[in-house]
Amino acid sequence: MIKSLRGILQRIGEHELTVEVGGVGLQVAVTASVLENAPSIGKSIYIETHLVVREDALLLYGFGSQEERELFLELLKVSGVGPRLAIATLSSLSIDTLRLAVANNQAEVLIRVPGIGKKTAERIVFHLKDRIVVVPSAEFAPKVVDEEVVSVLTALGYSAVEAQSAVRSLGSEAPEQVEERVKLALQYFAKP
Repeated sequence: MIKSLRGILQRIGEHELTVEVGGVGLQVAVTASVLENAPSIGKSIYIETHLVVREDALLLYGFGSQEERELFLELLKVSGVGPRLAIATLSSLSIDTLRLAVANNQAEVLIRVPGIGKKTAERIVFHLKDRIVVVPSAEFAPKVVDEEVVSVLTALGYSAVEAQSAVRSLGSEAPEQVEERVKLALQYFAKP
């Protein structure tokens, strides 16, 4: 099992990184958080990983934290959720939003993830309900609103990484209404 990698970043793709470790370039499918925080090419990078062995391929998945990796493994235990869908879920929703959605039985939050329908969302909530610990916090409220903004921006054609960058650019003084936050986020893309 390959649990983590430390190497030199060689290439940044839309959904993956190539990391050189000991002279071998490894392609790692990663979450949006890893892509956002990736150093520049030629710099050292550390990634938590999980190796999926298939009949025809060895697939390496990378995460920004051990917590993200553990959630990925829990998602894989859900019927109908494979590695690609688990990565898409962790790229589309923050860990906090996923935890809150599960704690509040909000399967509709998961339906926003491309590839997840109502039944799969309900299975995920049911499966994770007793496996995820949620610490109530006032910090969750703006994150749920921000996830809605990210969802709107991705529906408009922006990538999850671009949408999350735009949301992060919003200051704490930004209004709490989704519509207003979307307008401000769109201004982020209008900048030269």
